[in-house]
Amino acid sequence: MSNTTLQRGAGLLLPIYALPAPFGVGTLGKCAYEFVDFLSGADQKYWQVLPAGPTTYGDSPYQSYSAFAGNPYFIDLEMLVQEGLLNWDEINRLSWGDHPSYVSYDLLFQNRPQVLKLAFGRSRHKETEEYKRFCEENSFWLEGYALFMACKEHFNYQAWHKWEEGLKFRKPEALKRYGELLKENVEYHKFCQYQFFRQWEKLKVYANEKNVEIIGDIPIYVAPDSADIWEHPEYFQLDETLTPTKVAGVPPDAFSDDGQLWGNPLYDWDAIEETDFLWWRERMKASAKLYDCLRIDHFIGVVRYYTIPYGASNAKEGEWVWGPGKKLIKALKEEAGRTKIIAEDLGIVIPEVVELMEEEGLPGMKIIEFAYGGDNTNPHLPHNYTPNSIVYGGTHDNETLAGHFRGKSGWEVEYAMEYMGIKEPDRMIDRIFRTAYQSVASVAIFQVQDVLHLGNEARTNEPSTTGNNWKWRLYPGQLTYQEQGYLKRLVWVFRR
Repeated sequence: MSNTTLQRGAGLLLPIYALPAPFGVGTLGKCAYEFVDFLSGADQKYWQVLPAGPTTYGDSPYQSYSAFAGNPYFIDLEMLVQEGLLNWDEINRLSWGDHPSYVSYDLLFQNRPQVLKLAFGRSRHKETEEYKRFCEENSFWLEGYALFMACKEHFNYQAWHKWEEGLKFRKPEALKRYGELLKENVEYHKFCQYQFFRQWEKLKVYANEKNVEIIGDIPIYVAPDSADIWEHPEYFQLDETLTPTKVAGVPPDAFSDDGQLWGNPLYDWDAIEETDFLWWRERMKASAKLYDCLRIDHFIGVVRYYTIPYGASNAKEGEWVWGPGKKLIKALKEEAGRTKIIAEDLGIVIPEVVELMEEEGLPGMKIIEFAYGGDNTNPHLPHNYTPNSIVYGGTHDNETLAGHFRGKSGWEVEYAMEYMGIKEPDRMIDRIFRTAYQSVASVAIFQVQDVLHLGNEARTNEPSTTGNNWKWRLYPGQLTYQEQGYLKRLVWVFRR
């Protein structure tokens, strides 16, 4: 089997933070193992997660302090208790939020480091061969990331381009001075990464033993305030003051008159190509250790990307530029090993994107929520699918199925009901599941919210808004044997 072929199957999308763990946020502990058990019992082959890096302001998994690091919030505290690094009183005395279905990021930001630093102070990890090997295997990014985070704290979380000049420009004497000044905190951040990755590795082994594969997600761009840009400014379109010259986004379309101004600095692809895509190769190599399959977010930007002048107030004034295309994909496949690559090909798909995906055998995405709004040639309609694709009810950026169709009328709902052969709107969600499962698409994936028929109060993210995103999570016992049996039956009926 090539590293682009997905076995026919089904799965669920649930971010790590949305797992029903105690202490405010999902973790890599017991709740994750129980979710794997649920998937396995429902004969689901895939668990799709969102990016698992340390998040910046706004808490979006797609804006991370590092393209390589793991989120310390996901380190399971009970496991640290079992290792003798924490006790329950130290954890229970802190507040983790009042609502089990929502993440309180402000409390996590205040309180999680307190207990993790206690655990760090008691740990003897530095004496172990396992830790030394971890540092060696992650030498490309670990030290730089740890110093970056220690400096972030030292400068009260100011963005790196507001740090003192010597440090901003990474002058050797400044790096040495702050490395010595913040030595203990640098070691703390390395400890957090060590714990994250060892917990993740154990979870992945368990999932694979239960015949569950983990699908990860690589955001194509990195956050402006990230260790990646601070460490490697030469790989990005920056001027001599390290200010971006062009930033990422997408032009105006039917959904947005102003387009979307994401603001991420763009890559200097010529400089990256001169290194034979070293940074991207290292990124893929690191991600391939964590995941069985990897979705490249905004894949169309690999072929052609939109550039917006830095400082623009919207995305109207921009231009399209050709990206590295096949050269980058070839490099990534060389590093991916057994990890399979998925192309998130949503948006304005030009023939060159289709050609690259077909040539490299990369599966693309179909969204049932997008299926019924056009005519019968709509590529998201199941009769137009090809086998090497993944069908979703909706993604993390969409409404829940109940939220999308509830209270709607008109052509879209009428066509959907006729297409699926139903007369009662309350059968819509069940029939969408059946329609996806019976399609020729290799994989059918639904958000857990849709299994539970939840409305938009449980929506993961509403693009271009702030405040309520990335917060919803399961509460203990919310997924039951009833949902498990329902999914298992669908798998059997449609040979998934």
